[in-house]
Amino acid sequence: MRLHLLDATFELFRAFYGLPFERGPDGRAVHGVRGLIGTTLALLRQPDVTHLAAATDTVIESFRNVLFPGYKTGEGIDPDLWAQFPLAEEALALLGMVVWPMVEFEADDALATAAHRFAGEVDQVVILSPDKDLAQCVRGERVVTHDRLRRKTYAEDDVVRKFGVPPASIPDLLALVGDTADGIPGIPRWGLKSAAAVLAVHGHIEHIPRDAGAWQASVRGAAKLAESLFTRFDDALLYKKLATLRTDVPLGVSLADLEWRGVRNGYVDFCDRLGLRSLREVVLKQR
Repeated sequence: MRLHLLDATFELFRAFYGLPFERGPDGRAVHGVRGLIGTTLALLRQPDVTHLAAATDTVIESFRNVLFPGYKTGEGIDPDLWAQFPLAEEALALLGMVVWPMVEFEADDALATAAHRFAGEVDQVVILSPDKDLAQCVRGERVVTHDRLRRKTYAEDDVVRKFGVPPASIPDLLALVGDTADGIPGIPRWGLKSAAAVLAVHGHIEHIPRDAGAWQASVRGAAKLAESLFTRFDDALLYKKLATLRTDVPLGVSLADLEWRGVRNGYVDFCDRLGLRSLREVVLKQR
């Protein structure tokens, strides 16, 4: 049995920017929700999808904004996209899914928590997202990520091939290199190649020797890299904390609660309210 965990924030963004703009009867933009429903229905039609849940960022800000003011915010998000978040959460719930709308935490934290909590109860956890942050959750072939666009699944060996480091070192990698999407600036001079080379040997920022001569990795400009890191070491540790997903989000569910039991009453009315009539007739294999 597999547990599928959906990054619904990503799916909504993808649909909003990938589909023709559309407004519902009340004037609200609805094409993002239309796309999200469509891709979720496609997911539910897959025979191995029996247990699943979704997470959303009800607000973009989280506890990380308290730790670091430069962390990503909701500034600049298209209001038409922003207005579809509550609609997306309602749609997913009516499709019969457990939905975790995040406020204090982020959607990725909820997905990481669910993967951590339920990995021992299922044959495999599949995190449906291409987000590199979630690569840190991968464990062997028991917990994997899946990029639905590219139809590519990433087990632990795949993560190492893609990033040059194992999943446990992904937060360290993002701390050194930075992550513009999340507002993590990174450490000057450190690029993906140098960071991966050093972390592949030493594992974590805290284990990197202060003396570059003691590094067991062959990296060009090691002395300058060491100087840059250790003059900003506290910053590096903060960035790592920002990049580390939480696994203690209170989800309030058991694995049995995540079993899909069909579309709920109210789904057709929801489609009518938003003018999504082509999505009213749902043909899904009943379990």
